Amino acid sequence: MEKVRFTEEKATMLATLYGRALDARGDRPILGDKAADEAVKQIDYDFASLGVNPDMGLTVAMRAKPMDDWASAFLREHPDATVVQLGCGMDSRVYRVDPPPSVRWFDVDYPDVVDLRARIYPARDGYRTIGSSVTDFGWLDEIPSDKPGLVIAEGLTMYLRPSEGEELLRRLIAHFPQGGEMVFDIFSRLGIKLQKLNPVVRKAKATLYWGIDEISELERLGLTLVSKLDSTDYATPEVKARISASMRAQLWVAGLFPAFKKMGRILRMRF
Repeated sequence: MEKVRFTEEKATMLATLYGRALDARGDRPILGDKAADEAVKQIDYDFASLGVNPDMGLTVAMRAKPMDDWASAFLREHPDATVVQLGCGMDSRVYRVDPPPSVRWFDVDYPDVVDLRARIYPARDGYRTIGSSVTDFGWLDEIPSDKPGLVIAEGLTMYLRPSEGEELLRRLIAHFPQGGEMVFDIFSRLGIKLQKLNPVVRKAKATLYWGIDEISELERLGLTLVSKLDSTDYATPEVKARISASMRAQLWVAGLFPAFKKMGRILRMRF
């Protein structure tokens, strides 16, 4: 068993890993992420202390599913693309999407995170990890720029300071002269203000910084919106049938108020 001790925002990656594992254990999983379930079994950590229940596991899977689908759609159009997943944590997306060997896929996160990944997940052709903070921009020198790029960032932007996030996006756009897409999620400024209501953030003693209210804030950096989902749109009718009555009620109430609908959004943007 791997002994894991992470603090602050790095501990949140274990919460999302556990959420995907709980989804995989269900009778009708959304992601069916068996790699996540196997990883949880290999890591010696008190996952129950994270406060992630089956409902929260479904919300983790609901957020990941459209991001997987958009990534797969891009790679069908660009089967020789370069993929960069930022702040990958213990996400097993490369195994879920299962790109062809012609795709070069890079997962970037802190060195201790990628070291754990190397001990838990198997190697595969066309895939490698880079141990670095995403805001230490030297890692970009290791990414080929001769093909279209796909950038994926799940559960990352809100942990960056606004100046860091904007600079990261600018550098990524400039790095891929053939263009590409970005798939990522954001919090609104209200979401940042209410961050302590998020049990995972609260238990990890993490701090969120970057809230984005208007898509135009990203478009001025050189991005164009392709698709978006508000937080109340993540759950399809099939998914809603699986979650608890209390969570269905929360989603219904949130849908009545635009500010709550936009507290969390998933974006697919072109550059």
